[in-house]
Amino acid sequence: MSERVTDDGVAQRGAGYRKGPVLLRGTQIPDQTTDQRLLAGPQDTDWLHNDPWRVMRIQSEFVEGFGALAEVGPAVSVFGSARTPRDHPDYAAAVQVGRDLVDAGYAVITGGGPGIMEAANKGAHEAGGLSVGLGIELPFEQGMNEYVNLGVNFRYFFARKTMFVKYAQGFIVMPGGFGTFDELFEALTLVQTHKVTGFPVALVGVDFWQGLLDWLHGPVLDRGMVSAADPDLLHLTDDPTEAVKYVLERGAELAAVERAAQAASADAPTEG
Repeated sequence: MSERVTDDGVAQRGAGYRKGPVLLRGTQIPDQTTDQRLLAGPQDTDWLHNDPWRVMRIQSEFVEGFGALAEVGPAVSVFGSARTPRDHPDYAAAVQVGRDLVDAGYAVITGGGPGIMEAANKGAHEAGGLSVGLGIELPFEQGMNEYVNLGVNFRYFFARKTMFVKYAQGFIVMPGGFGTFDELFEALTLVQTHKVTGFPVALVGVDFWQGLLDWLHGPVLDRGMVSAADPDLLHLTDDPTEAVKYVLERGAELAAVERAAQAASADAPTEG
């Protein structure tokens, strides 16, 4: 049974708590997450001995993630709120996104939880495609939804985020909260700073996202905090099928540009 989030934002503990591959329930649930312990300031000199060993655990998460996802093939990451109920139009739109991506030959990657994540995984699963969930250790574990057919659980957010970017050719972002905003802006930052090859980002839900785009095109751009082209990294639509079409077509264009640049670089004469 997947854990659900109530109207007041409090999660149910029924599914237990995942700590890497370990499932804990009841009194075994820890007070702190692995991320909290990693990022906490040192209280005594024990950190000199403990933190270097954490590197091995972090390394293992990358190794496990790379190994599990290496053969996923073309994929798109879908983000959105864990709180979206199943009878909400956003849930239906995310199901359509998952279905359309699989019909186009792509795997679907989500955070593996309830709400929008479950919906996108459901669409992918029902279409007969690869439905990937990348879970995370949280104080109130949400659990992997039933539509995931390839799931990987992570202790560390940064390891999980790497997998979202590394194995996806684009992002489709549904309405969501802080977690969704975090994933969206991290992706935009990586593209803007050229830390990754450019990839498309589509936002679904005009009434939800339009205010963000107005803010980016207005005060943020007016103060010179972004360049004129930066807000155009986002494509806004109400149509989930259009979002999928944009991500796939724009992704193909960007891939062609990257191949041409690599070919030109390879053909350029070397000095000396």
